[in-house]
Amino acid sequence: MRKIILLVILALFVSPAFSQHKADFKAAEKFKSTNLRKMLKTTRVNPRWFKDSDKFWYSYTTTEGKKFYMVDPARKTKSMLFDNFDFAAQLSELTSKPWDHRNLSMKAWKLEDDNKTFTFMVDSIDYHFDINSKLITKGDSTEKADKRTNWATYSPDSTYITYAKNYDLYMMKADDPDSTEILLADDGERWFSYGFDRGDTTKDKRFRAAARWFKDESKIYVSRSDSRKVKELFVIDDLSNPRPEVEIYKYAMPGEQDVPQSYLSIFDIPSKDRIDVDIDKYIDQTIRPYLPGETSDRMFMTRQNRTNDSIDVVSINTNTGELKELFTDANYPYIYSPNVQLSILNEGEDLIWWSERNGWGQLYLYDGNTGALKNKITNSGYFVTGRIQQVDTVGRKVYFVGRGREQGVDPYYALMYKANLDGSGFRPISTEPANHFMSMSESAKYYVDNYSAVDMVPKSVLKDSNGNVIMDLETADLSLLHQAGWKMPERFMVKADDGITDLYGVMYKPFDFDSTRKYPVISYVYPGPQTESFVNDFTITGRYNTALAQLGFIVVSMGHRGGSPLRDKYYHTYGYENLRDYALADDKRSLEQLAERHSFIDLDNVGIFGHSGGGFMSTAAMLMYPDFYDAAASSAGNHDNNVYNKWWSETHNGITRVDKKKKDDDGNEYTETTWKAKVKTNPSIAKNLKGHLLITHGTRDNNVNPANSLRLANELIKAGKRFDYMPIPGARHGYGSKRDYYEQMMWYFFAEHLLGDYRNNVEIDLPDGN
Repeated sequence: MRKIILLVILALFVSPAFSQHKADFKAAEKFKSTNLRKMLKTTRVNPRWFKDSDKFWYSYTTTEGKKFYMVDPARKTKSMLFDNFDFAAQLSELTSKPWDHRNLSMKAWKLEDDNKTFTFMVDSIDYHFDINSKLITKGDSTEKADKRTNWATYSPDSTYITYAKNYDLYMMKADDPDSTEILLADDGERWFSYGFDRGDTTKDKRFRAAARWFKDESKIYVSRSDSRKVKELFVIDDLSNPRPEVEIYKYAMPGEQDVPQSYLSIFDIPSKDRIDVDIDKYIDQTIRPYLPGETSDRMFMTRQNRTNDSIDVVSINTNTGELKELFTDANYPYIYSPNVQLSILNEGEDLIWWSERNGWGQLYLYDGNTGALKNKITNSGYFVTGRIQQVDTVGRKVYFVGRGREQGVDPYYALMYKANLDGSGFRPISTEPANHFMSMSESAKYYVDNYSAVDMVPKSVLKDSNGNVIMDLETADLSLLHQAGWKMPERFMVKADDGITDLYGVMYKPFDFDSTRKYPVISYVYPGPQTESFVNDFTITGRYNTALAQLGFIVVSMGHRGGSPLRDKYYHTYGYENLRDYALADDKRSLEQLAERHSFIDLDNVGIFGHSGGGFMSTAAMLMYPDFYDAAASSAGNHDNNVYNKWWSETHNGITRVDKKKKDDDGNEYTETTWKAKVKTNPSIAKNLKGHLLITHGTRDNNVNPANSLRLANELIKAGKRFDYMPIPGARHGYGSKRDYYEQMMWYFFAEHLLGDYRNNVEIDLPDGN
């Protein structure tokens, strides 16, 4: 009885720390992702350009229905492609079933080369619509479906196909079941296959080959990865019937000696001759091949070392296999390979190369024959160049994304620029303060510009190549969202823990927000370094954030030093060799600054959550700042990067090459190369836990193996810590159909530990079929 009384007394003392408000689960349910998405229709114009023309067509859906349009930029006209009532009536007569004129949902729309006939599919039957006559006709075949198989790689004119079988490489005529199989290579093995599915053991089954055709069809190349020596990893499919099954896969971990090895082979189609290209230079290198254009006499390749700080651009004579190193880009501490761009112009006469050599991602023009640097293309200011959108080889111009050049504009916004290949004529063409997405005509005279921001309605306009607006196309229809009470989140800026670096973020409030009330604050995190957690483009959900805020929380998400390559190189490599801790001080300081500005933020009740790297970061925050963060929901976290994938951990944590002199049995001296990874883990500091921690992990996660969370759980148990652990049965890394269950599980976790609102045995609504 004394124990019970003590618990009641403790509850009386503890409860004032919590908000006196109950969690609003009805509001959270109303505004969760699956419900919000029904209220939003199309947000971007996706132009389908006519062949050899600047005209394009597109479809766009609002609350009035789905409509199809045709645009002629030269004439500045936009017209309906057809009348929906008439179109539905014709379809009803041809198919003998009713059609909804408000939402015409035919499949596989394609404009034929004559620029006047559209082909679409209904119930696997082709129909043709004539733009001029406005008439629909039925295709010749009553069961005409796409005959292309999903296991074949077709030649450019669809004459031949390549495929893998029993790990070997084959070729045959396309769409001819009586064609003879031609064996091109018979040295394939499991885990060193010519197919994309390198580990499948199904005998005589055909798979898509890792082969690519040259445009003139005279050759193909195959880039293979040899994983035969790579150690195996596994997950268990507990839900398999009648017995659970073990799923085995190859998985290289940081610092391991046996990692995948790259190979490149070229096959001449007429002679069936094969060349194995001698690409060796770096130990454990990775490669990426590039086709030159229309011809097949040569190709190009990038070759990167294991420490990820040196990358070569090389050309290859496809007739002899001779390799020529054109230039090398060396960059410490690492080259972030997903950002690398190599554009090959005029059959390889010119090369455009992206590099961070001056601390910002910039574009450079090289001679494709000699490797000599011709000039820097983006020579107007210090900013980060993003993806190349289009190259006008006739006009010698390049159109590309840029960030951080315009003063007073959020550096994460993708703006559009153009420049001449010789570095002259630099010009901004889309600089409205928002996130821009470009789709340009083949002639490079016009482009469709889709732009928006978290606090801006998505808009689509047509512009000419200088950025002048030709016409407004569409503005997203948010009427259902506004009617339901949805509101946009708010952008903010704070300083990093250094008091100098600007950090950007987004705040989500309850839609019934009361400025006189105190709200617990929850930080949604992802550490990067390839992307940050906050959504800078238009979003109605903010992933989980919109719904979570409706419970009665202020939910924020912001960047931090080391989080993103969209800014300068120093910013995005800030966390090198410290992948566990680098983001935490900035997240904590950002929350403190927001509380200093806003009296409605309660820093006595602080939550944090994230998935994958965010699961890793949210737990690390609890363990490094146990007196600041009160509750964390950590899903699918890579808590121990010693058992996460080699590329991620070695690139961002660092890897050191160790060479040792040894002697063989005959006394001959040789050098043994080993690798030492630099990794910080969450299990190593598990003893620091004070607050409430929810760990979840999919039991079939073959990206971040469940061992990551189990190792953390083991150390928490050894330290005598209380925590919650929830395996997600049968789920892969993203949780799939069980995301809704996890989301609402997180609601109850934060409601209990930040609002003091505990509810037991509450039924959780799931989508149909789950």
